[in-house]
Amino acid sequence: MHVGLARPQFPLPHPLLPELESLATSVAADQGFELCGIQLLTHLAPMTLEVHIRRSNDVDVNLDDCAGFSGTLGEALESAQLLSEAYVLEISSPGIGETLSSDRDFQTFRGFPVEVVHRDRNDTEQRLEGLLLERDEDTLQINIRGRIKRLPRDHVLSVRLTSPGS
Repeated sequence: MHVGLARPQFPLPHPLLPELESLATSVAADQGFELCGIQLLTHLAPMTLEVHIRRSNDVDVNLDDCAGFSGTLGEALESAQLLSEAYVLEISSPGIGETLSSDRDFQTFRGFPVEVVHRDRNDTEQRLEGLLLERDEDTLQINIRGRIKRLPRDHVLSVRLTSPGS
C-alpha cells in the first residue's frame, strides 16, 4: 500500500516566475517588443532565465535587438532584486519548432516543411506533411511531393514546422 502525496506529473513553475514575467513584459513593451515566453531553469548552474521576444511591429528580432534587450532587462532585474543567486540571462526570438498561428508566421515560413492536422469530410482527424505554400482567408495550401493540396482553412486544426524527413 502506497501512502503519501502524489507527485505532480509536470514540474511546478518557479514562484518568482509571475514577477519575472511581469517585469520582462513591462521592459519588453517599453523597448517595442512583445514577450513570447519566459522560463527560469533552476536545475542549471548557474540558473538560467530564458526570455523569448518578438518585435511589436512584425520586424524580425536580430542579435543587436537581443543584446540591447538583455542589457535593459538585466538592469531592471538588478534593480528589482528578484534573483538573489547568480544567473545567466538568455534572450532570443521564439524561433522555429512552434505551431504556426499568425499570418506573419505563415508568410515567414513559406516553403518550409510542415505537418498539418486537419479534419476531413467525415470529420476524422488526419495528418499531412508537405511544404507550406500559402494560407489565405479560405484555404491552406501545401505541396505534397509536387502535388498541391488545398485544405479549407476552417478544417485545419494545427500547422507546425517539421524537419525534412522527420
